[in-house]
Amino acid sequence: MPSAQSNAAADLPNEAAIDTGADPELAVERAHLGAAHAALELMHAEVVETDTPAIVYAGADSYWDNKFYQWSRELRAEILLDQPKIPLFFGRLDCEPGAVFDRVERGPGSSGAVDRIYIGRRHIREPDGTPLVIDWRAPVAVPFYRAGPADPQRVLVRRRHGFSHEPGPRGYVELTAYEDEPVSGGPVAPAEGFSNLVTAEIERPRSGPMRDIVATIQPDQDVLVRAPLDTTICVQGAPGTGKTAVGLHRIAYLLYAERTRLARDGGIAIIGPNRSFLQYIRHVLPALGEVFVQQLTFPDLIRRYFPDHAMAADDEPTATVTVKGDARMAEVARRALWSGARLGDDVEALVYSQGASRFRVPDYEVREIVAGVLETATRYAAGRTTLAQRLAHAVLIRMEQRGGTPDDRTQNAVARSAPVRRILDRVWPQRTPEQVLYRLLSDADFLAEATGGELTPEEQKALRWPKPYRSVKSARWSEADLVLLDELGDLLERGPRRGHLVVDEAQDLSAMQLRALGRRCRTATVLGDLAQATTPYATTSWQAVLDQLGASESAELVELTRGFRVPAAIIEYAARLLPALQPDLAEPVSLRRAEGALAVMAVDGHEVTADHILQACLRIDEQGGRAGSIGIIAADTEIARVFDVLSAEPVRSRLDRAGLVPGMLGRTENALEHFRLVCVPASLAKGLEFDGVVAVEPAHIVDAEPRGLNRLYVVLTRAVSALTVLHALPLPAELLNATA
Repeated sequence: MPSAQSNAAADLPNEAAIDTGADPELAVERAHLGAAHAALELMHAEVVETDTPAIVYAGADSYWDNKFYQWSRELRAEILLDQPKIPLFFGRLDCEPGAVFDRVERGPGSSGAVDRIYIGRRHIREPDGTPLVIDWRAPVAVPFYRAGPADPQRVLVRRRHGFSHEPGPRGYVELTAYEDEPVSGGPVAPAEGFSNLVTAEIERPRSGPMRDIVATIQPDQDVLVRAPLDTTICVQGAPGTGKTAVGLHRIAYLLYAERTRLARDGGIAIIGPNRSFLQYIRHVLPALGEVFVQQLTFPDLIRRYFPDHAMAADDEPTATVTVKGDARMAEVARRALWSGARLGDDVEALVYSQGASRFRVPDYEVREIVAGVLETATRYAAGRTTLAQRLAHAVLIRMEQRGGTPDDRTQNAVARSAPVRRILDRVWPQRTPEQVLYRLLSDADFLAEATGGELTPEEQKALRWPKPYRSVKSARWSEADLVLLDELGDLLERGPRRGHLVVDEAQDLSAMQLRALGRRCRTATVLGDLAQATTPYATTSWQAVLDQLGASESAELVELTRGFRVPAAIIEYAARLLPALQPDLAEPVSLRRAEGALAVMAVDGHEVTADHILQACLRIDEQGGRAGSIGIIAADTEIARVFDVLSAEPVRSRLDRAGLVPGMLGRTENALEHFRLVCVPASLAKGLEFDGVVAVEPAHIVDAEPRGLNRLYVVLTRAVSALTVLHALPLPAELLNATA
């Protein structure tokens, strides 16, 4: 544990525990917090209340100039809103004189002995420009996360602050505790734990959506958060290591450090595994002052490019989905599209008429032009356009030879003329992605030719529609089809890109989905855990993921194994599955030791009943001091039954008395935000956290899908305080010898 000096309530950060009269230093810190609230209110008022003329800019573009000015003011006003449950600062640095004043102005409370800065989620200044709080993303804030006795970075003392969990009488969370950690001159000791306030924050009960971790970021996480934009970061993170939080905070950091560049390059977005996950993380970025970041699932992203396409029922066989997501389909799509561009023996001469004049390009020259474009073209549609222009240019040469003075307009007219179009339609026919994919999925001979022997007959059969649609217009497309359409669309012409994507649970994306994301970003932050790979087409190698993203040469692969949230007993129990899942991964370790965190209970009878689940929930609730969230996780085929029996009397009455009204993810709106007790299908558990988890019948979870053992690993690692495993059937062999 780092050496620290704390006020009396440092380990009890709640309003009632503080006597400000007995601690003048706490009163000073509260006064600074009040000054920060007042200054932020003035900053907001400057934007909202300042009178501005209806027209700021005059001229031809004044309408859009003024619109953008208005939108920027509205954005700035929203960013400056003071949020009652979010502390304005969480730490303070006392530094050697001159350590920070070359970068920031002297802060309030500074003396000749130290330079003092407060670290918070946003920059707050007084009207004269004096900074009251420094944004955690600023370079001057780096020592708060990285300074230590071995490398003090001119920091004398690091102070952390504790706050009440709910707004107090003044409408904001109250500063209730502080804790000082000497940095310079102190003994160098190994980091065996956290300070009291960091521990209290990490172990604070989870209820509702995910919170930011800006006050508890560890040095190895901070290095990833602040990595340069030009670097693609791939994070293999064991459960509880904070990889998702790292990705979210990296977005906030990049928008701070590279906002202009990202805006110019297409912006930034996060791609999550499902909408429940996005609901869980949706408050993190707004809490960090970033309110306009797109958060999408991959299907949401891909559908934006095909809004008018009729969708088929999402029930394709596993074999079909797996083949459609295979990396070999990229070459199949390329062959299928470019099969139309060919140089046959029937190429004819180009004859163009202009008034009484006729200009003839002989067939051998047409063949040479077509062959040249075929050799150099990279996009099908661009190649067709290039061919039309080169044929037209050949005609223009003949016009000039006869004394004419054609210009670009003449060349464009020739390129659009009927004689040129006839040649194009013969050697380079116009195609759409839908036409090509329709033929692939409905014409066995065309598919066999396009595969070039790379797909087996069984795989080709899995690809084809059992009953082809009558036409392209009547076709209904699956999610996997849209990815293939997207690949074909990129082969036709290059689409727009974003500056950066954060892709969470990337191990579950198919090769073709990864290619679609790689086309849309210049760099990426890739997050995931190979042991939690659950889709039929999930990867077993991060190198394969980076290759499909097109980022293997510039990427940096980092493995996080130190857990800060999941107690050691739980992570060690779940890690028994790793040799069967990913034997090459390092076994995760947890820095949290919690008594009674794990209970494995074999129940009497043939199945786990409502009473068994009820007792497990009440036990976890009592153990956690009747605070925080509880997730009941079962196989998708079982969870509806579990929810129904818990919602029926008399079980519901007993839960109501404990304040545990049941909600169900996917059925109850905003279940994660409004219900402490949530029934969760195993397929939606990934990325979520609960204080307590009741895992119902692991054997059913394993048997429900081909990667059921991976799914069980996900389920067992969702608890941050207590896990109860209930089973009537035998446990999977990998979990045997567990202690109850």
